[in-house]
Amino acid sequence: MIVAAVDIGTNSIRLLVTDGDRDLHRGVEVTGLGTGVDATGRFDPERVAETLAVLERYGTVMGRLGADRRRAVATSAARDAEDGPAFVDRAEAALGIRPEIIDGGTEAALSFDGATARYRQCLPATVVDIGGGSTEFVHGHGHIAYATSIDLGSVRLTDRELPDRPASGQQVEAARVAAASAFADVHVPGVPGCVIGVAGTFTSLAAITLGLATYDRSRVDGSVLTAQDLTVLVADLAAKSIEETAAIPSLDPKRAPVLLGGAVVAEAALRALGADRVIVSEHDLLDGIALSLLS
Repeated sequence: MIVAAVDIGTNSIRLLVTDGDRDLHRGVEVTGLGTGVDATGRFDPERVAETLAVLERYGTVMGRLGADRRRAVATSAARDAEDGPAFVDRAEAALGIRPEIIDGGTEAALSFDGATARYRQCLPATVVDIGGGSTEFVHGHGHIAYATSIDLGSVRLTDRELPDRPASGQQVEAARVAAASAFADVHVPGVPGCVIGVAGTFTSLAAITLGLATYDRSRVDGSVLTAQDLTVLVADLAAKSIEETAAIPSLDPKRAPVLLGGAVVAEAALRALGADRVIVSEHDLLDGIALSLLS
């Protein structure tokens, strides 16, 4: 059986087509769908148009590869936007299936399933999924013992606290305070065998730390970021313009405007967990969606 999973995120739109043993297609395109939603409560029409064009292409790929079962989910931005339901109607027309607007708990559970499938050896694990609009913390061993979704991600923190590049010391400090405050009530039970970081912020930061000339999924998957690495990355990214950030060889240039915000969120997440390192996984919410279709 061939299944197709689509993740309509606040910053990126992703597709996985798989038969469970091998990936037939993985695609990601950054459209910044949720940019500005925190301030206006509505989607930007240009970003919606770009997202719909991506979804139309994904629909074609799913058909060409013969996906028997298909599922699409929309996360934080679609949950928050006043015009989220209208967007879903248009997304269904473009994609060929109707996306589900999932709540933070469902998002957390799917991320945990996708991330831990290949890391059973270090359970119990805590999975941190940094999105554009929210961050999920999930802890468990065989079953989920704790899960929370916090309405703070790379796009939302950028919109609120980091308007300039380079960012001033005061702006970075304000962003750190905001992230620490948002995560103050995160209380994971027990001690995790490992902390696993998933999604584009962690994978992009790992590629930069590895010094990759081009993005290499196989090198990033399973790599480790330390708390000190994240502190260095925050300082380095804060000192760069968006254009200088976009020129980093391994980085998708479209991630440049919100990567500093993502680095601050990642740094705060590890501090909230009292962890000194995180394993970066290429397997996450998207893989969890696929597993839900294969089970």
